[in-house]
Amino acid sequence: MMEISKGYLKISVDGCEVIGQGANGKVYRINDDTIVKVYLNPDSLDDIKRERDLAKKAFILGIPTAISYEIARVGNGYGSVFELLNAKSFARLISDEPENTDKYIDLYVDLLKKIHGTVVKKGDMPDMKAVAISWANFDMPYLPENIGKKLIELVSSVPEDDHMLHGDYHIKNVMMQNGEVLLIDMDTLCVGNPIFELGSMFNAYVGFSILDNDVSQRFLGIPHEKAVEIWQKSLKKYLGNVSDDKIAETEKKAQIIGYMRILRRTIRRYGLNDEQVKKQIEFYISELTELVSTVDTLII
Repeated sequence: MMEISKGYLKISVDGCEVIGQGANGKVYRINDDTIVKVYLNPDSLDDIKRERDLAKKAFILGIPTAISYEIARVGNGYGSVFELLNAKSFARLISDEPENTDKYIDLYVDLLKKIHGTVVKKGDMPDMKAVAISWANFDMPYLPENIGKKLIELVSSVPEDDHMLHGDYHIKNVMMQNGEVLLIDMDTLCVGNPIFELGSMFNAYVGFSILDNDVSQRFLGIPHEKAVEIWQKSLKKYLGNVSDDKIAETEKKAQIIGYMRILRRTIRRYGLNDEQVKKQIEFYISELTELVSTVDTLII
């Protein structure tokens, strides 16, 4: 018998506004009612189905998110189509209303705490600690021997945790729709200790742009100084009523996770031959060497 399947809707994103951006794709607004997430991997059907499954699990657990209702063909690749009426990212809102930055940070952190307060059934989402250990193992040969070994010990000693993490939590992945805060880009959902989330957040606001401040404008649509402000205020609100020393200590631990990931990413993506890339790698190695030598645990 011949198998018959439904043809995919064809969508063009030419000239469309990018309203969200994550590790594996970009989110475009097609019209007032519709957005589409276009995946970087052209052979992404399995990724789309996986993200849909993760989003449904999060929604059932009480996390406000949009569920894709259709798969579309976008150029040579695929996208997930969502109905999000007049939704705006927090990046857009903060850019348009800088005077309301603190209000949006409060809402942003409130959602983050809700995510981190949600227990996930064992096996329903990937374990972020296992991923972080793989980063540490990759980086180890490039670090001073004692630092590489200590880094692996630090990551391995983080307790197992069954609470949800988003995995790519920044202001382009949080939306406002009719007064409701929504989370998008759910393919990075996982479980683990909050330090892994804070490391990813540090990278989004500081780590990826520390050597090229223009990255903040290109990625988040805000100046680097504003991105640093959002990171610092978000971290302070997340930690609550703690001392400045505790905030600084937690930031160090987030930096370790962040730079560990960037070092691996840079080497894998660009290799070791380009002189400019070598300088970047040297910077991350230097930062990790100093940071790792000054902490005894990554637990916050």
